[in-house]
Amino acid sequence: MSIREAGFDEYWLQDQIWGNPAALGLGDLDALNKERSQNSGGRLDILLKDPQDDSMYEVEVMLGETDETHIIRTIEYWDNEKRRWPQRQHYAVLVAEHVTRRFFNVIHILSHSIPIIAIQASLIESNGKRSLFFTKVLDTFEEIDDGSSVLEVEVNREFWNKKAKWTVDAADKILSVVTPALGAPQLGYVKNYIALNIGRNNYFWLHKRSGNKSLLGFRIAPHLADDAQQILDEAKISFTRKPKLILITVDSTAIESNAESFSKIAGLVKRTWDKDS
Repeated sequence: MSIREAGFDEYWLQDQIWGNPAALGLGDLDALNKERSQNSGGRLDILLKDPQDDSMYEVEVMLGETDETHIIRTIEYWDNEKRRWPQRQHYAVLVAEHVTRRFFNVIHILSHSIPIIAIQASLIESNGKRSLFFTKVLDTFEEIDDGSSVLEVEVNREFWNKKAKWTVDAADKILSVVTPALGAPQLGYVKNYIALNIGRNNYFWLHKRSGNKSLLGFRIAPHLADDAQQILDEAKISFTRKPKLILITVDSTAIESNAESFSKIAGLVKRTWDKDS
């Protein structure tokens, strides 16, 4: 049934998402802001954040069918927040009751250069009770299984150049930056990540992310974690700290411009592994 015909408005739909961001099916996200003012005018409906990697979700909510105005607004607000937080990964999210075929195609075309997600909201009445459901109808940065995964594919540099050359570039850059501190690390390619390893130990690893970004991860001993955090804070590098693990969204440019900081981090990572070995 129509949300408006049920007696609710767009603000009600915003409140449902704000109170339970996980309902969107995008993970266990934190709600940061609602009706966030924009420099260009207007207000971003909802700003969400993934606490695991600090990625941001700019959510625009509308009732009824998708239209040009909301699509443009979604992209504009996504770009605004991306400029505010350039080190983080950002996703434009459009929530509507009905994503028409015409605008599905438009969003899909835009998705080649913009990480955009389209979610359909449905209010269903059954046995006198009403339930709100969210269905992800387009997520441009989820890899589609075309059936080729059943075949044996050799995972090497060529494989990754086709999959995400920007992650290869980031791996090359971090390798050149940390080699003096680590000694002689080598790049290792597996299906889900590229690793900088010494022997069989992965000192750093990079996962593909959208928007030409990669997620850099490394182990850090608990007694060295505060030192690592201080280095990253002083360089104003956004990161996620977990027990014995730190994650950073990077690209090759960010690594190069913060080469000294990443070299210091490599020294701490080496001390972590030396202690464990």
